[in-house]
Amino acid sequence: MNKEIAVVGLGKMGANVARRLRKKGWRVVGWNRTSSVTEDLNAECGVEVANTFEDITQMLGNTPRVVFTILPAHVLDDVLPQIAAALKPGDVIIDSANAHYKDTVRRHKELTKGGVEYFDVGFSGGPAGALNGGCLMVGGTQKLFDCCKDAFTDMAQEGGLQFFPGIGAGHFVKTVHNGIEYGMMQAMAEGFDIMHRTPYNLDLFQVCRVFQHGSVIESSLMGWMQNAYEKYGRDLAEVSGSAGQGGGIGGKVANKGEAVWTVETAHELGTTAVVIDDSIQARTLSREKPSYQGQVVQALRSEFGGHGTK
Repeated sequence: MNKEIAVVGLGKMGANVARRLRKKGWRVVGWNRTSSVTEDLNAECGVEVANTFEDITQMLGNTPRVVFTILPAHVLDDVLPQIAAALKPGDVIIDSANAHYKDTVRRHKELTKGGVEYFDVGFSGGPAGALNGGCLMVGGTQKLFDCCKDAFTDMAQEGGLQFFPGIGAGHFVKTVHNGIEYGMMQAMAEGFDIMHRTPYNLDLFQVCRVFQHGSVIESSLMGWMQNAYEKYGRDLAEVSGSAGQGGGIGGKVANKGEAVWTVETAHELGTTAVVIDDSIQARTLSREKPSYQGQVVQALRSEFGGHGTK
């Protein structure tokens, strides 16, 4: 693979993927629904501006052309066929959305009819991982993985790249990853809620700090929780130093589809996902009755994913 690629979708994740690839010496052609975003990246780090999907085909001179899409799952059925129609037989679309693996299998059948290759990668690590090296779970075929391995290697942190054979396998693993994430975050929310209520008046920042030094539950999530307590204080409502995010953390939590898909898949496979299912219900309840547990989960989502504090 020549070191040139198109990145379609330049939000928090996509923009940082483009920035990382540019630092790794890649020629990057960018497309975004709001063209000013691409123009800003052009001025910042040399991402070349494509105004249409046809521009991508013309600007990427070498074949196969490789287009890395990082889009919300709900727009894929509209946008992916447009990209495929602009490409040539043998060109490649890599889909890194948080998409249902069954939809990925369906889209593969539909998009490859015209000769365009299509496969999937689950991308974990949030915007920071996109910039500094993420965790990539690649599906598809060995041939497609080998074709694009150089790009994946430069997107991933050391040890953070794995191929799983089968169209949709990458999205499947990422879906379950996100389901596990839901359960872990809810467990933390419940634990810190208990500690928040105790008469001991615990310094929860220091609780996170000591947990991060050799404890069994040391983790990236615990580190992000520590950051949140440093910014917002014990009640997740204060602002300290130059954090600059007034108003603290809201107690209502959004609920995306990946955890629901994980529970549905568990049922299809004849097993249970009790913790993940309960974490979904907790998020649903938080939107009716905002809570401190909801604040903890929302604080984590804000820290690792840039989802905002409300």
